[in-house]
Amino acid sequence: MRAVKRSAGRGIDAADAVYGRIQRVTHAEGAGESGLANVLEMGAVIGAGDILVTLALANSLFFSVQPNEARAKVALYLLITMVPFTLLAPLIGPLLDRLRGGRRFAMAVTALARALLCLVLARTISGGGLALYPAAFGCLAAAKAYGVSRAAVIPRVLPPGTTLVRANSRISLTALAATMVATPIGLGLGAIGPAWTLGFAALVFLVGTWLAIRLPKIVDSNEGELKAQLRKRDRGPDATLAESMPDRRLRSVGPSVLLALRANAALRAFSGFLSLFIAFLVRSHPLGGLKSLTAVGVFAAAVFAGSALGSLLGKLLRDRDPEAIITASVALAAVIAIVAAFFYGLAMVLVLAAAAGMAPSLSKLSLDALLQRDTLERVRTSAFARSETLLQLCWVLGGAVGLALPSNGVLGLSLGAAGLSIMALLTMKALYDLRWQSAGAQVAS
Repeated sequence: MRAVKRSAGRGIDAADAVYGRIQRVTHAEGAGESGLANVLEMGAVIGAGDILVTLALANSLFFSVQPNEARAKVALYLLITMVPFTLLAPLIGPLLDRLRGGRRFAMAVTALARALLCLVLARTISGGGLALYPAAFGCLAAAKAYGVSRAAVIPRVLPPGTTLVRANSRISLTALAATMVATPIGLGLGAIGPAWTLGFAALVFLVGTWLAIRLPKIVDSNEGELKAQLRKRDRGPDATLAESMPDRRLRSVGPSVLLALRANAALRAFSGFLSLFIAFLVRSHPLGGLKSLTAVGVFAAAVFAGSALGSLLGKLLRDRDPEAIITASVALAAVIAIVAAFFYGLAMVLVLAAAAGMAPSLSKLSLDALLQRDTLERVRTSAFARSETLLQLCWVLGGAVGLALPSNGVLGLSLGAAGLSIMALLTMKALYDLRWQSAGAQVAS
């Protein structure tokens, strides 16, 4: 009995030591005082829950059945879950704008809803019936609403002297670390059965609910906030007021932010396209002799590594020209996609996967910098939330395109490279126009 107590005591001490180290990291650089540390910890827990749900659904909808049957199941999953979300996504941002005074409550509700829906999924996933899909749709909608709410919270908890780029880079790296920890746990539980993974995910989301409630009250403040308009300048009733003010960016976000939004939307769509396209491609046409599960795992690892690299580069390049960084990110991803289509093989697909992780991550951090630079504080929170809704919707649409294409590597990568190349050219033209207008304004002044 004493040995058991000693072992339990050592386990508690070890857990306390690990938690202490985690808090030292999350509370560094003033994050503890501002409340950013709470957002970091909540994001890490929720991210761990998300990957557990993803692993459980992937095992039941994808790896446990034949490729053709898996394509039909995933298509049905997209139809029942993502099509309604596509229709609801434009409403999520405005709805959350109305809940700006209760963001802690909104995020806690989304986490609690996912905890309950994970229990429903655990009961239905083995049978594979249609009851699985409404619950999966609920998880997806709650996840997207949480992502938009969290994006709106971040500007409220920035420590003094910390930019949105640095804060979001820390959040991304923390979530990636939590995902890396949760993945082997999810795989181990999945070996017993997907219901075990979903049950553990429910517990994780309950912890996330508690962490959301513990966020500082400042995140609920909406004093002086206005709804952002994702366009160059205001129209309608407020246009005259906007034009009469010294700063004409009363509610509009400006051409630089629109350039960044279009480029980020293209990169997110390409990421979603590549994820589903490669997932099905390797099941019917193995890459490099790897088994389908191994190939998907290696592909996912390359995406995660690229995303982490993008977050690190975002911190290093935080003082650089964000428009140029975004343009370079799109151009680099397009070039790599073209090369991967011409020299199709395992090595180039992994390089492309890393680029598909790095480019959106780095470009999103640059978009954050532009939102902080080119929007007034009173509309920044709303602009952040609405842009996140748009980017998540683009990933969904890109994934649907990847699912619809036949499993032909060269064809799929060529089409993806063509679309990304067109967007890269449009982004470079928009950047040139911005530089030309800026030079003309300087000459005129």
